[in-house]
Amino acid sequence: MMLTWLVIGGGIHGVHIVASLIGQKKVDPSQIRILDPGQRLLERWRACTKTTGMTHLRSPAVHNLDLSPWSLMEFAKTQKGNEPGQFAPPYDRPNLKLFNEHCDRVIETFGLDDLHISARALSCTLSCDAATVELSNGESLMAERVVLAIGGGEQPAWPAWAPRGTPRVHHVFDSESSDWPVHPETVGVVGGGISGAQVALRLMGEGHRVHLISRHALREHQFDSEPGWLGPRFMQGFEREKDVDRRRAIITKARHKGSVPPDVREALESALASGTLVWHEQEIRGMKEAQEGPVLTLDDGRELPLNRVLLATGFEARRPGGALVDDLVEAASLPCAECGYPVVDQALRWHPRVHVAGPLAELELGPSSRNIAGARRAAERLVAASSDFNSTESSGLFLGGLTAS
Repeated sequence: MMLTWLVIGGGIHGVHIVASLIGQKKVDPSQIRILDPGQRLLERWRACTKTTGMTHLRSPAVHNLDLSPWSLMEFAKTQKGNEPGQFAPPYDRPNLKLFNEHCDRVIETFGLDDLHISARALSCTLSCDAATVELSNGESLMAERVVLAIGGGEQPAWPAWAPRGTPRVHHVFDSESSDWPVHPETVGVVGGGISGAQVALRLMGEGHRVHLISRHALREHQFDSEPGWLGPRFMQGFEREKDVDRRRAIITKARHKGSVPPDVREALESALASGTLVWHEQEIRGMKEAQEGPVLTLDDGRELPLNRVLLATGFEARRPGGALVDDLVEAASLPCAECGYPVVDQALRWHPRVHVAGPLAELELGPSSRNIAGARRAAERLVAASSDFNSTESSGLFLGGLTAS
């Protein structure tokens, strides 16, 4: 069977893209599939947000997975009435439970569970007629178009001083471990961004003594990039820049890496004032193992004995997708910037049969590409481009003048 679309990645981006293509009548459900190794769609999203103890999203309610930006707010009215806590100010940020329930409704409405293939993409071979994807379950799929909607969730960043396999040291986004303290412990949380802050607040709520270790002071920003990046205010200048390596520099500067929104900052400051949280604005020089747990050596020479260390150090900056994308780049000579990320056209085409979304699309979509807003923008591009797949212009010369320095 030849599919019209195969979307690799069943997270926020993959789910919204498939819902948009089906909902806007660009593809028959029988002609599209979502490939993801999870047992259910959005599995990694649910696991990561549960681990951090997130209560409300950082994004506003209009950034949701349905077609209409107002869908989540309408859903809240029909499901919960005006129940307090559904949305947090400012920008009507939904609580996580409500957001996930709405995601379930979107998945049900568009029948996405029936389109989910629970397997991993091992390789992708491109030909004039199709893209052929080999799966971890021994099967293969052929599609006219493949969308790489792959996030960075499988490449958590580990500091050099904390190699994998160290007892009682765990990365909060490592899917292969669940080393979470059960009984009251003294826990060191490494990382001063929103994930580290949320993990620290969760641990305190569970009765643990928490040390938060960060290389920098609290950085307060409502969002992880300014709202102007969602529209022409900032994006016009970004789009005028044709050198993709300069685009990378713009993205790096625009992101508020390691920042927290005001409500999280206030919760942290309250915990610091009460003495339930200890803050260390320090680099970590090294770690040694003791009978009671790891001992961190801080930059000022102090030793910090702990029962456990939880790393909230984010994800590696390298291009996501692992061997699947690496092999595809080499086999098809796909264009990349110096940072390794795809150079694509306005339709997010990396190749006449390969499109990208999420982090892989950020040199085209800008700083918001990884977020829910980025998923919506990617879906808009793919929906708009779905009618011209057979045009001559789609067959090779599609980079729109982008260059690498």
